[in-house]
Amino acid sequence: MKEIKSFEDLAGAFGTHHDEVKAGFKELMTKTGEVSARLDDLEQKSARRGGDPAGDSSESLGARFIGQEGVKDFASRNARSDRFAFETKATITSATTNAPGSAGAGVRNFQDPNITPLLRRRPVVRDLLPVIQVSTGAVEVVRVSGRNNNAAPVAEAALKPQSDLQLGLETVNCRVIAHWMKASRQVLEDLPQLRGLIDTELLDGLALAEETQILNGDGTEQNLDGLIPNATTFAAPFTIADPTMLDTLGLALLQSALAEHPATGIIMHPSDWTRITLLKDGDGNYIMGTPGSAIAQRLWGLPVITTQAMAVDSFLVGDFPRAATLYDRWQARVELGTADDDFIRNLVTVLAEERLAQAIKQPKALTYGDFGNVA
Repeated sequence: MKEIKSFEDLAGAFGTHHDEVKAGFKELMTKTGEVSARLDDLEQKSARRGGDPAGDSSESLGARFIGQEGVKDFASRNARSDRFAFETKATITSATTNAPGSAGAGVRNFQDPNITPLLRRRPVVRDLLPVIQVSTGAVEVVRVSGRNNNAAPVAEAALKPQSDLQLGLETVNCRVIAHWMKASRQVLEDLPQLRGLIDTELLDGLALAEETQILNGDGTEQNLDGLIPNATTFAAPFTIADPTMLDTLGLALLQSALAEHPATGIIMHPSDWTRITLLKDGDGNYIMGTPGSAIAQRLWGLPVITTQAMAVDSFLVGDFPRAATLYDRWQARVELGTADDDFIRNLVTVLAEERLAQAIKQPKALTYGDFGNVA
């Protein structure tokens, strides 16, 4: 085989039957010559600056291309039926099937470390009541059940009138509210955020159950003695034609005041609060304020507490500090422990519980009724 030193030698190695191949090589060599000329110019400029960062420039780029072993080998073979050998394998994809090229199982997705908890209601009824910490499982409460007020002006040396109080001693027992979840030790160690999420969800669940008990507990078995079952039924002190919800609440507050227990707050369902904010006057203007303004949750100068523990279309007004008292035996807490075969299964039980009692001291300080919007 003749040694290849130039394009003519390279083209001749293919013979005249490969005109297209020769034309392609000619075009390639033309472009290579242009690039080589540019490189020579750069090399000369570099030499004038006193250095050649590209290394030995004695051989042009075209000559270097011709001198490559792969090109020599390709040109020296019989080009009539020769081809470059290129073996293709299965295409690598993100599939996770057990097949060639399936590499998806080796790619680990990014995991957001933040866990968004479920939306929660905000219990606030407890904030209306006085709370006392106790160290016993039962509380004795002195309850004023009535009085006989005979106070009157008295003449000099005359016998003064006597008044009476009816007192009763009532014992209320502390009740436990609790729930729990199971979790593995591994997941609690590997995902610290989960422990916080469990604690939060368990404590929120306790607070929601507590709020329902404070309002609606019937006092039987393990239920608290709730505010609503002990409240006085609403009876309007006087009649108003076509009363609005605001009128009804105003009359309920009057009823509490006439019972010598001026109300300190109002409790209702969120739906009823929204109904009130949507009330309009005769000109179509919103009574509570324009939709673009912040509307304070206050009516007749009193705070309005909205909670889904209250039935829709119902309200409770009252002098809450005098009406009832909460007694905390155990404040809400979360504990970890093992039960049954948890130990050999690497499981833990996450328990949240509280123990408390509620005493209704002045039922007449509470007034419960409905707005009349729901049949």
